[in-house]
Parts: sequence; structure tokens; C-alpha cells
Amino acid sequence: MNHEDAARVWSATPDGSPGQVSMPSFRPLPRAFYARPALEVAPECLGKILVFEDQGQVFAGRIVEAEAYLGPRDRAAHCYRGRRSPRTEVMFGEAGHAYVFFVYGMHFHLNLVTDVPGHPAAVLIRALEPLLGLEVMQRRRKTEKRQLLTNGPGKLCQALGITRAQNGWDLCREPLYLSQGPAPRRIARSTRIGVSYAGIWARRLLRFVDADSDYLSRSVSFRER
Repeated sequence: MNHEDAARVWSATPDGSPGQVSMPSFRPLPRAFYARPALEVAPECLGKILVFEDQGQVFAGRIVEAEAYLGPRDRAAHCYRGRRSPRTEVMFGEAGHAYVFFVYGMHFHLNLVTDVPGHPAAVLIRALEPLLGLEVMQRRRKTEKRQLLTNGPGKLCQALGITRAQNGWDLCREPLYLSQGPAPRRIARSTRIGVSYAGIWARRLLRFVDADSDYLSRSVSFRER
């Protein structure tokens, strides 16, 4: 599928009902989008289209859930207190690069490096509304149920074929990037998931969701933004 074919994708109409919407050809967002605090970038990721062009196939999904990780002061962040390792090195670099890590010995998670060089902050992409490449996603995820293809950070990486091989890739150019997409009507926020070890930081409302989406990773009590 080329860019012209991909310009028309399945999403939601302004009244929230399913429908076909026309979109411009996918184009990577500029670095300025990422070169801001993670707390600003995370909610603005909602509605953007995550695109991965791999071996002639276009995979795409509309971001409906994202978490902010604020850097060395954030106890849930991999770079808490400035910890630096070969795994996290990309987080200390230029904004707009992919930070992909392996977790639980079985899943990859995709993060977007934000802020300024030397300040290791990032946004974790937690869930997508799948748009393009559904047949391959269904085969990889071993399910035909659309709501289960990309409703979790590990699931979406498996569905799109994102692995550690994409760690460090520049998100401001093809083949892995964010593009403009239909913004959510309502944004809500909640505590992050799976960071109970982080003390007070586990209670911070740093998870942002499209409040009307059926593709969220987990339902919790949300507070509208």
C-alpha cells in the first residue's frame, strides 16, 4: 500500500460514529513537536497516527493512550536520578527518536524521546486504534478482534512489528514516525499503569487517553483534562 492508498483510513466521524474520513498523505511531524516537556507532548500525541512502513507494507494506528515519564526526578522513569546505561542512552540524546525497550522477557514497548538533550524524558505509547495493515496484525496477534490488536504497549509493538531493532530511530523521517490525525473530542487522564513501585509518582495523573475510545489498554477511573 502506498501513500495515496493510505490517505483514506478508517476512523471516527465528528459525532463519534464509525465512518470513513479523508486524511492527507502521512508526513512525519517536525522535531519541534517532540522537543518539549513530556507532560506537554503526551496529551498532544492523542489522535496522531503512528506509522511504520516495513517491507512494502504500511502499518498505522491512531494513538488513543500515552503516558508521560518526566526524567530524573520521576521515580517510575528508567533514568531516575540520572541513571545512564547502554539501554537508556538514546533518552539522553536529541528529542524525536524512538526508545524501544524489552520488558518482562517477552514484550517490546515504544517510547518517544522528548525534551532537550541531557534530560532523559519520554512518552510511552500505550494503545492505538488500528487503521492499516490489519490482516498482518491479526496474524501476528492471533486474533481477529480489532479491539485486541493494539490495546497495550506490548500488543501494539507486536502487531506493527516494532522491536529493539527500531531503538534509536529518528521519528522525524520515514519509515517510523508520527503523522497528523483526527484529534479526540475529550481527553482524560489517570494514574500510570504498572508503576506501583514508584511511591508518590505512581499516583501522579500522567496517563492520557482519548476518553471516547474503545481501544484503551485498561479501564480505570479517569479525570477529564
